Amino acid sequence: MPLLEIQDLNTRFRTRDGDVAAVSDVSLSVERGETLGIVGESGSGKSQLVLSIMGLLAANGTASGSIHFQGQDLLNLSKADLNRVRGDRIAMVFQDPMTCLNGYLSIARQMTEVLTLHKGMSYRDAKRRSIEMLDAVHIPDAANRINRYPHEFSGGMRQRVMIAMALLCEPDLLIADEPTTALDVTVQAQIIDLMNELKSDMDMSIILITHDLGVIAGIADNIAVMYAGRVCEYAPVDNIFRDPQHPYTYGLLQSVPRLDTTAATALHAIPGNPPDLQHLPDGCAYMDRCEFSKQVCREVRPELQHVSRGRLKACHLEVL
Repeated sequence: MPLLEIQDLNTRFRTRDGDVAAVSDVSLSVERGETLGIVGESGSGKSQLVLSIMGLLAANGTASGSIHFQGQDLLNLSKADLNRVRGDRIAMVFQDPMTCLNGYLSIARQMTEVLTLHKGMSYRDAKRRSIEMLDAVHIPDAANRINRYPHEFSGGMRQRVMIAMALLCEPDLLIADEPTTALDVTVQAQIIDLMNELKSDMDMSIILITHDLGVIAGIADNIAVMYAGRVCEYAPVDNIFRDPQHPYTYGLLQSVPRLDTTAATALHAIPGNPPDLQHLPDGCAYMDRCEFSKQVCREVRPELQHVSRGRLKACHLEVL
């Protein structure tokens, strides 16, 4: 049985202008010890997918379908039961550590609160455990730095603190939403190495959301490519980079600078803009931006189907 299994997840937001279909008919699973990468442009539904898992949607958002985690359907849990799962068995690292950490509270206060709430530890034991976790994410002089405030840490160090907080209860699943976006490439590499190291040491699964395919290449086992709220391609990471099967995946890869060629060529850009999520077309949502689109693409929405072992795509094109 997968650690996490999502079936037919639909996430909608009510607005004055009508419902917005942020996530549509998504089915995914994550095995124990697996890292699943979710990629796509801004607005593709990546973050709303994981916020649906965590039960952290905005007040005007609703999620339907099923999200089974270790045998429990998270969408049917009471708020109290869901709070016992979040932070303990499922933890999340958010995109911007400066806005997620409370600037008025010391790191010690913010970290120990997690353990006193979920594990019932005393403050002294919680602080000792917090220092151990800061050491684990390679924060130097952790015993002294834990008493400092967020503004006294660099961006990379704040992100390490966020990862340490998420791992305090040794969760089975870690969700990381764009954890390296605001960091330079050197620190990005350090964070990815750190997550790989902690995943191995703690035998946990990871869902990593990013628009950076270079980050995905260094950590993911499988990749789900999202467009307009749907999964348009799913495959092992090597297959995605070696042989993309969906035109959107191909376009994303073409827009990444390459170091294995000396030719001075302009970067490829996917033409056009993503569709309006309030008025999705009857056919393929990518059709107006796709150089391979046909008449059937305008009339029939492609379903996500198996194309080979471990590979799925939602496209009428048989061979790219």
